[in-house]
Amino acid sequence: MRFSSAPLVALILAAFPAASQEPSAPALFSEVIDVRVVNVEAVVTDREGNRIRGLPASDFELWVDGWRVPIDYFSEVDDGVARSTPDTGPTRQAAEASQSLPTVPPDEHVRTNYLVYIDEFFAVRKNRDRVLKRLEKDLSELHPEDHVAVVAFDGRNVARLTDWTNRGDQLRDALREARKRKALGLMRRADLDPVAMPAAGSGQAADALAQAGLGDQPELLDVRRSSTTLLQNKRERQIHRSVLAAATTLRSFADPPGRRVMLILTDGWGVPSWEDTNPIGPLPPGLEDIYGPLAHTANRIGYTLYPVDLPGLNPAFRNSPLGIGDASTGYNEGSFADPTVTTMPSPFSAPQGINAEWFQEAALAYLAHETGGVPMINAFRDMALAEAAADTRSYYWLGFEPRVNQTDELHEIEVRVIGHPDLRVRSRRSYFDLSKSAEVTMMTEGAVLFGGAPGKEVLGVRFGAPEPTRGRRIHLPMEIAIPLDDIELLPMGGRFMNELEFRVTLINEGGERSDTPIQKVQISGATEPPPGAVFVFETTLLLRTNEHRFVASVYDPLTGAVLSAQGTVGPKSGRAAGEGG
Repeated sequence: MRFSSAPLVALILAAFPAASQEPSAPALFSEVIDVRVVNVEAVVTDREGNRIRGLPASDFELWVDGWRVPIDYFSEVDDGVARSTPDTGPTRQAAEASQSLPTVPPDEHVRTNYLVYIDEFFAVRKNRDRVLKRLEKDLSELHPEDHVAVVAFDGRNVARLTDWTNRGDQLRDALREARKRKALGLMRRADLDPVAMPAAGSGQAADALAQAGLGDQPELLDVRRSSTTLLQNKRERQIHRSVLAAATTLRSFADPPGRRVMLILTDGWGVPSWEDTNPIGPLPPGLEDIYGPLAHTANRIGYTLYPVDLPGLNPAFRNSPLGIGDASTGYNEGSFADPTVTTMPSPFSAPQGINAEWFQEAALAYLAHETGGVPMINAFRDMALAEAAADTRSYYWLGFEPRVNQTDELHEIEVRVIGHPDLRVRSRRSYFDLSKSAEVTMMTEGAVLFGGAPGKEVLGVRFGAPEPTRGRRIHLPMEIAIPLDDIELLPMGGRFMNELEFRVTLINEGGERSDTPIQKVQISGATEPPPGAVFVFETTLLLRTNEHRFVASVYDPLTGAVLSAQGTVGPKSGRAAGEGG
């Protein structure tokens, strides 16, 4: 059997020097996660922020997309211990209908898992090391049954410095190793501001040009405006890379028992397109587009996010008219940290430079707010682990089995406490009904970023001779061989048929990653294929003339099987270099 497709996959990457890319993380994508229960951890406080304990399940209501749904599981965790109440545990009907609901024996300690994600790509060493030293000191604040894992992302790969452990010596060694690693934040700053010139359209830009005698040349402002846009786009791609790395890291640590918490140590996250926009009135879009994938992944597999602002607040801005406070006041109604607030004070009325910090803190607050966590900003960076431990030690644990339609839709969650109008509830705000197809795309993109393969490595891949085209690009024929023993063919209308999904994504030395389009591959044969038969089809890649790492995957929707191949590809002395499966 053979199938030939038209050149459909367009993959265009910036040119970077060729280099080998050794995977530094273990296999992350052994299977697609099957989420049958949505866990909702709810923190209930009074108007002064004091925790309210002892509420029964009958005081709670759970609403999804505006509809009340049954609470299939309920437990109160108080100071890390599951408390016994008359309505603790699964309801009788839910217990009979499902084997997937959580069970927390009353009066036993509940393990909390703290996944520490260090974004070295944006971190400045001095700020990163200060926070890591404090994390090491605050390990003593954890309970003996609590576990911690530490990972670091350098812009290309994720390094697992330690897996889940509650051994203090292993954790201290991992945090000390993290301080020895490179921090690339200063490179990001220099790269994104090569001429140290104010943004186009700002008063500072006009003054600078006027002082240079160029104020009457609007074309220079146009050049600067174009340059600013390019830098913003580049930074947004870099942020997206770090966000994807964090989301994929969550997937690889998806299954520890107990409460799941992620501390994200970063600097420089924000919404680049906001930075030359005055946010008086409704804010432009951006938070959901950039950070939604991380928030939705966390909500889907039950993680609460505690983003840590590594640089903290510049002391010069502590008395800013913006009233920027610390994480403990970040969720007061009307605060900048509440992304539901659509009108915010302008950072441009504050001292020069406050807007960049304001935008970063808004991004971190969004991640925390969507998942029920707290942003560790300003002085709270120095107590991030201790505060996260205190915040996750007492809560109400609700669970429900959602209708899973795999429609790639976001569903809103609201927890209500009835009969207590003076109480407030903080919890995750949504869950994402991810389709299997979208999950395979995430797996393929994650594999090219971190190494490894998204499924069984049985695909055969062969590249043809490159054909030059415009702009130092080439068309590269790609042949993929699919072993039919690993997929299902259904007899339909006298033929054996299936329609598979093919994906391929590439990444270059600089960490720039291609899109991952989906190509349908139809298989149809008059007879059942014999054992060992292979189906071959062709496509064409469009890429620049440098070496890239690639990951290809084939998804069988009938069985859920994912077949894959990985390797490197790129012209060398006029020839394509590639090897897969």
